[in-house]
Amino acid sequence: MKTQVAIIGGGPSGLLLAQLLHTQGIDSIVLERKTKEYVLGRIRAGVLEQGLVGLLEQAGCADRLHAEGFTHDGTLIAYGDQMFRVDFTAHVDKPVVVYGQTEVTRDLYAAREAAGGQIIYNVDDVVIHDAKTDAPYVSFAVEGESLRIDCDFVAGCDGFHGVSRKTIPEDARQEYEKIYPFGWLGILSETPPVNHELIYANHPRGFALCSMRNAQLSRYYIQCSLDDHPDNWSDDAFWEELKRRIPPEQAEALVTGPSIEKSIAPLRSFVTEPMRWGRLFLCGDAAHIVPPTGAKGLNTAASDVHYLFEGLKIFYKNGTKDGIDVYSEKALARVWKAERFSWWFTSMMHRFPDQTAFDLKMQIADLEFLRGSTSAQKAMAENYVGLPY
Repeated sequence: MKTQVAIIGGGPSGLLLAQLLHTQGIDSIVLERKTKEYVLGRIRAGVLEQGLVGLLEQAGCADRLHAEGFTHDGTLIAYGDQMFRVDFTAHVDKPVVVYGQTEVTRDLYAAREAAGGQIIYNVDDVVIHDAKTDAPYVSFAVEGESLRIDCDFVAGCDGFHGVSRKTIPEDARQEYEKIYPFGWLGILSETPPVNHELIYANHPRGFALCSMRNAQLSRYYIQCSLDDHPDNWSDDAFWEELKRRIPPEQAEALVTGPSIEKSIAPLRSFVTEPMRWGRLFLCGDAAHIVPPTGAKGLNTAASDVHYLFEGLKIFYKNGTKDGIDVYSEKALARVWKAERFSWWFTSMMHRFPDQTAFDLKMQIADLEFLRGSTSAQKAMAENYVGLPY
């Protein structure tokens, strides 16, 4: 097989890149190690920055998003017996859109299939060859059959555990990592959200988040120990703990019900540099991870896709490498700002096991400052809705 861009990973970043390339007549083949049903079964976040919305529009995949997505003009932050709102549109004149990542992926699959684009599922033994040359290729297997794709470029959109980042020799990359000493226990329930906007809560018992996927599908989280397990939590126990951590008015209004999914996610900040090695480019979780507090995971992957797409578009339009040569530098500059915001928001909202009385006072002072400062709220709003590409 031969293509212009081999894309490893059939999640939203790989599919978005493929569809954007398609709009420019640039051919690609997507390799996915799982089935389509498996990918669509993964539960992920759903807060979309305007930059990602714009990319989906550009790719021709935003009709259902505009019909079914929820525009959020702000968010609520609670601590102690206090709760205040950060108004995004008042401070930066931009909202975010709540639309599940699963739905984004579903729309991208539909567009890829309508365009006749090739996706190969259930691939094993993926190896990227000759990435430092002008003739890279990817070998892989499907049901025991060995196959090969010759290409101009390889886009590694295969996540933290994929092969793309590991293809770059250890002495050619630098990794930065922070592991947080807690996780998030999350449940999905077919219940109406407790509020039409997200509620982030700092509580002595630990962080809590009230989120949603649609008008009848809610997503809730509570901070938990890393050695905890979802089986340790009955639905009733979860709801009671969540009620303890959110303001009384919201706790009283909370509609509970059976969970349809329950899991624990660890929190990590991670960046690898560079994000390019020869003709191999890393996108999304293959290059960086953020804690979910700031809702930046999918959005930083989208900004990577933007920079890579623009670079490839220039290359295929006029043959110059100007865009792809600055890909890593541009992507990382924005990634580190998203990492900083996610780290700051996580640090302010969670209880850490080694916090001293002084640390707790500083955390509350940070929240009080944010509550009372227009400038601080504007800075938060600017980061939350997404920095410009």
